[in-house]
Amino acid sequence: MNLAKALGTVGGLTLVSRVLGLVRDSLFARFIGASFASDAFLVAFRLPNMFRALFAEGAFASAFIPMFNRKVGDPEGEGLKSGLEFAEQALAVLLPVLLVMTVILEIFAWPVTLALSGKFNGVSHDQFAFAVQLSRFTIPYLMLISLVSLFGGILNSLHKFWVNAAAPILLNLTLIAALLVFHSSDPLITARNQAIAVSVSGLLQLLWLAWACKRNGVSLKLRRPRLNPEVKRLLMLIWPAAAGAGAVQINLVISTALAATLLAHGSVTYIYMADRLNQLPLGLIGIGLGTVLLPTISRQLGEGKTDAAMETQNRGLELALLLTLPATVALVVSGVPITAALFGYGRYTQADTIATAQALAAFSVGLPSYILVKVLTPGFYARQDTRTPVRYATISMLVNLAGNLALIVPLQHMGPPLATAIASTVNVAMLYHTLVKRGHFVPDTRLKRRAWRLALAALAMGVALWAAQDRLMPYVHGTWFVRCAALAILVSAGALVYGAATLVLGAFTRDDLKLLLRRRAA
Repeated sequence: MNLAKALGTVGGLTLVSRVLGLVRDSLFARFIGASFASDAFLVAFRLPNMFRALFAEGAFASAFIPMFNRKVGDPEGEGLKSGLEFAEQALAVLLPVLLVMTVILEIFAWPVTLALSGKFNGVSHDQFAFAVQLSRFTIPYLMLISLVSLFGGILNSLHKFWVNAAAPILLNLTLIAALLVFHSSDPLITARNQAIAVSVSGLLQLLWLAWACKRNGVSLKLRRPRLNPEVKRLLMLIWPAAAGAGAVQINLVISTALAATLLAHGSVTYIYMADRLNQLPLGLIGIGLGTVLLPTISRQLGEGKTDAAMETQNRGLELALLLTLPATVALVVSGVPITAALFGYGRYTQADTIATAQALAAFSVGLPSYILVKVLTPGFYARQDTRTPVRYATISMLVNLAGNLALIVPLQHMGPPLATAIASTVNVAMLYHTLVKRGHFVPDTRLKRRAWRLALAALAMGVALWAAQDRLMPYVHGTWFVRCAALAILVSAGALVYGAATLVLGAFTRDDLKLLLRRRAA
């Protein structure tokens, strides 16, 4: 399988989802603004977001896909039939656990919301009760998205990457529809409707994945739950993988809770909006690479092709740097025009826009680390080692907590994002060092030669953006079309400078370009 082609498939659909997400966030800023209503919804939305990253995008996929692939590829087994039997056994145990967990979270929504928000820095009893109500509306999404991850894991293992990658589009379309059709002059009512739409979108995603599985000949039957040795092993791999894969999300939860507790209303919204922009390249590159690398490396290792697995991870790291470094520089240098164009109208004030850009710059310092976590952890999960990533994730969470406590007062809304960036960088350093020490990853000559050249090309692009953005600032406050045109010019200029710099510095050669064009034509 061609790594760039597979990433292009996943990344293209993820791009559609992320663009729709930006549309959703722009409408959210317009109709709700940065206020208690927005903070309450975003805290309620944080729990399903975290669970999606911990479970759907992280733990379950990391544990299930290698085991499923080994079943399918076992020469002494029955191929896909054996893999689907294992999936049915996993579903039989997973479904009742999810049902019980959903009921428990609904009952204990009050303390859960308190833990996530710190009671919002002294709001009234009625206001906090409203926030708890929003949490109860979003909690069913956890169960639905977990079932989506089971079907998605099967389809990813069968190289049907596009189906699972398209599922988040339904989330954004549902929330956009709720904002356009059911918005109100009262931001609290609009926030409540958004919370209901979250769980509705989970049901739509589940129906989409179930239909896609049936179309591809995958049909799972409900069984009586039994903890056989294979299911026990799956469960043992899931829980440590949850913290390992979701360290960034857990750090964001800590940051959100401290911001809600210690900072003024609106700070949670600044951090969330900044994170949404930061998540755009993370979703396009990091999640896409992680989705493709895990089944690819696990299959190569299962076939005894250790050299091929090493080559795959080197090229994955190279591709991550090629795409991540310019995104990092652009978000740090041009945060103000980007946030002004996307969010700076309606109830979202100029002060809100500047605060969001500041938080974005702090987040983006750690963008390479957020993505490299997705690239490096498959090297552990493909070998069914989930304990090492969780140990390092725990250390990074402690670093994040210490950083939050140290930085949140002097830096205000910039403190938690910067602490998250530092913690993620520590996590990546430990993951990389361990892979190299074990001989599971050795950076090849091509990667070493290109890495520093890519960094120089990104810096050259940053200088160009810094020089050009002042001329574009008057246009990011215009009509919707003018805003979009200004952003398109800014992005295009940056891409042209970066592309030219990579060619001049030899980070990306003409031969690479010819090879890429030939593959696309094929």
